[in-house]
Amino acid sequence: MGTAVKAFMKKPTTLIGIMTALMFQVIFSVIWMTGYDGVTDADRLKQLRVGLVALDAQMGPAIAEKLQKSLPVHSELIADAEEARRLLNERRLQMVITIPADFSQALMTRGGKAALQYTLNESNPALIKSMMSSIASQVTATVNKEAISRGALALLTQTKLPAGQAEGSAAELSERVTSSFTYSNKVNGMNNQMVPMMLVLASFVGAMIMGMNLQQSSMAVAPHVGRFQLFAARSAINAAAAIVVSLVGSSLVMALGGQAEQGFLAMWGFQALFLLTFLFVTQMFLILFGMAGMLFNIILLSAQLVSSGAMVPRELLSDFYLGLGKIFPATYAVEGSMNILFGGPGIGDASLGLLIIVASAALVGALAVLRKGRMPQQQTKPVQAV
Repeated sequence: MGTAVKAFMKKPTTLIGIMTALMFQVIFSVIWMTGYDGVTDADRLKQLRVGLVALDAQMGPAIAEKLQKSLPVHSELIADAEEARRLLNERRLQMVITIPADFSQALMTRGGKAALQYTLNESNPALIKSMMSSIASQVTATVNKEAISRGALALLTQTKLPAGQAEGSAAELSERVTSSFTYSNKVNGMNNQMVPMMLVLASFVGAMIMGMNLQQSSMAVAPHVGRFQLFAARSAINAAAAIVVSLVGSSLVMALGGQAEQGFLAMWGFQALFLLTFLFVTQMFLILFGMAGMLFNIILLSAQLVSSGAMVPRELLSDFYLGLGKIFPATYAVEGSMNILFGGPGIGDASLGLLIIVASAALVGALAVLRKGRMPQQQTKPVQAV
């Protein structure tokens, strides 16, 4: 066995394989530990936004003002309920808290119950729903124990009830504020919740491996084919592979119980677009740096998983990773996929972002091919006249 080990270690591919495994550990550890550091800090939570709609004219404004001061997230008063729903659908709000018009009246009715209405958009990372549900429980408890109890006590005291009876009635009323949850863009199960991340991860890793193999094929046929012919052929293969591979991926998701609010064709077409973008981006690094470009692709894989918003809301990331996410294709892939799968404002902005990135990557790749094509001519010695 020792002889076989020595034979393996003499091969460059063995050392490259070991170094690749090592670099995966280093890159993922550094990026994930720095990317998720401080996600739950109070200053990061302030990046999450909650809309307050006070339809109740009596107690609504006071409750909304108190919540603005006490909530751990940024909150803003929105006069129009329809506007609040629009912002929620566009993910510019993470939750809408509505104080209904009959809130005060329900509290003043003996034995009645009043409900604070919470609206959440499930077309978001799963962590959003968990965090907003926790905040909703805190809000209901705050209104129960403080605002409603004090308001009821003042009201009952004004009616000249005995103090003991007034306090008992106030305590009874303070336990009658409940939570009413409404979910928009419903996600059918955890399997569907994970689809955007799965599609992005599978597509980018597949693009990395395909790009590496195409690079090796390019090196093998380079002596017989021109550089631009090679680039054109790789581009054509990328386009064809994006269409076929995305068709298989989208079909399997739907066959296994996936949902697509905007339809299968939209899902297939958009996956083909971001897969094509991944292929050209990973190819760009391989053209620029050869097989060493795989190191950049591994870094890009890890950084995109952190900054794309597939697992953790982008609002909770540091400014550095938030900025990185704006230039990485996975961010637009996740955003568009959520809109197609679960519902949302559409995929126009996400598609435009991907088109800009794929065009830029293709242009850089073409320029790199042009530059490399000229270098041998510049180094060739001129033929001396006889």
